[in-house]
Amino acid sequence: MPDRHTDFSGSIPENYDTFLGPMFFEPYASDIAKRLKVPHRGSVLELACGTGILTRKLREALRPTARLVATDLNDPMIDFAARKFSKSKRLEWKQADATTLPFEDESFDVVVCQFGLMFVPDKVTAIRETYRVLKPGGRFIFNVWDAIERNDFAYLAHRTITSFFESDPPMFYEVPFSFHDPKAIRSLCEATGFRKVKVTPLELPCISSSAADAAKGLVQGSPVAVAINERNPSLVAKITGAVAQALAARFGDRLPRGKMRALIWEAVR
Repeated sequence: MPDRHTDFSGSIPENYDTFLGPMFFEPYASDIAKRLKVPHRGSVLELACGTGILTRKLREALRPTARLVATDLNDPMIDFAARKFSKSKRLEWKQADATTLPFEDESFDVVVCQFGLMFVPDKVTAIRETYRVLKPGGRFIFNVWDAIERNDFAYLAHRTITSFFESDPPMFYEVPFSFHDPKAIRSLCEATGFRKVKVTPLELPCISSSAADAAKGLVQGSPVAVAINERNPSLVAKITGAVAQALAARFGDRLPRGKMRALIWEAVR
């Protein structure tokens, strides 16, 4: 079951998809899709598919004969994602825990995961499961956020949100930006048996249609909204407005532009 840091329910999936998708996830999804090398009748497993942002890029990049299975721990996210696609034998949706994948050994040519591994408490088991379901020579492609200080919008949002609380502030943003130590990540992959492990830092512009849209995604498009609501429901709108003001002051109100940085990992079984 999702924990409090992975509770993407209610209106969160829609806000995530609408406001965070174009700003954060589509640019990096395009990058991952370009890295695919899948056989003519190959198979791809996507972990932590969220609202299907990377899923669409993968589907567009794959040959018509390839199989794509998109999974996520969170049912509301999968349900939202599936509604965005027409039914197809080439695309399957499945609720799945990354630490107990419901697939046979050596089932996939490629496993991809966009900004999902950071949320998995037992990363060793998740990477071991990925290794298990990959065919020999198969590739694991995933990305994680670099340190939050290297990600302008998220860093400013986190500082603004926590400033509203004298004690016990919502610390959701520490989770997605907590897993970026190259030595630790490489060690986990190699200990599982992966070889040819390589990392590519990738800095991209972070652009939103407006500071208000960016703020709505940053506050109401993630589980931080749940945490704020648990403490004081009246603060959700106030904090959203404060984040918008902070973004506008630093990056501009219309088409605010900052920097974001992720680490792209590739490994071979």
